[in-house]
Amino acid sequence: MILEPLDVTLDVFEGPLDLLLYLIEKNKVDIYDIPISVITDQYMEYLSDVRSGGMDVMSEFVLMAATLLDIKCRMLLPGNKEEEEDESDPREELVERLLEYKMCRSLSDELKLMYEGHGMVTCRSKSIPAEVSEFIPPVDYPSLIGDNTLIELRNIFDSLMKRQEDKVDRVRSRFGKIEREQVDIGARTEYIRTFIGSHKTFSFRNLLSESGGRMECIVTFLVILEFMKNGIVRASQDGNGSDIIITAA
Repeated sequence: MILEPLDVTLDVFEGPLDLLLYLIEKNKVDIYDIPISVITDQYMEYLSDVRSGGMDVMSEFVLMAATLLDIKCRMLLPGNKEEEEDESDPREELVERLLEYKMCRSLSDELKLMYEGHGMVTCRSKSIPAEVSEFIPPVDYPSLIGDNTLIELRNIFDSLMKRQEDKVDRVRSRFGKIEREQVDIGARTEYIRTFIGSHKTFSFRNLLSESGGRMECIVTFLVILEFMKNGIVRASQDGNGSDIIITAA
């Protein structure tokens, strides 16, 4: 069973949102800060003057009237300070619906103007003769080559290729691609914390041997410094150049 679409029209308003937009523009108010009490009173006054339209047509307008009254009551009733801080503006959902409807209506008006303007455009058919459109000029190879022989053409080609090679920087062209090394600092910190808990005393060199790359070594060094600052580990060294011993505090 295919249901025919219902065209809800109330005088010049196509649906309750259209009527609300008319009242907002009539009162010249900000759509983001609707004076809900004034708009609701005018909306109810307009519905009370309407006598035409069946229940199917009026149901959407009555539903919107109930929504407006609900928002009006929620804004008039006093609430606790904690509830007022957590509760959002009761007009927020209505404003979003109005903005979506206004955008769709603007697009509909633009499409209507484009459709009406299309009837005033006439496209001219092609007027080029078939003899002209099908003509393919022949290639005169002797005049194209002239006095040049195959050897001379090869020399010209080689000189052009040499110019292209001279443009290449022979030093920079050998450089490889530098890829950015990604290190998860949080995961590395947890790994070092676990390593300290299981080893208690260990060589800093051994800890670095577990690192995957230069950036990971740098992060490991910074994490050890932070642990020393917070008193989690202590570091000692017998002399310059000797290995650093890390001890869990």
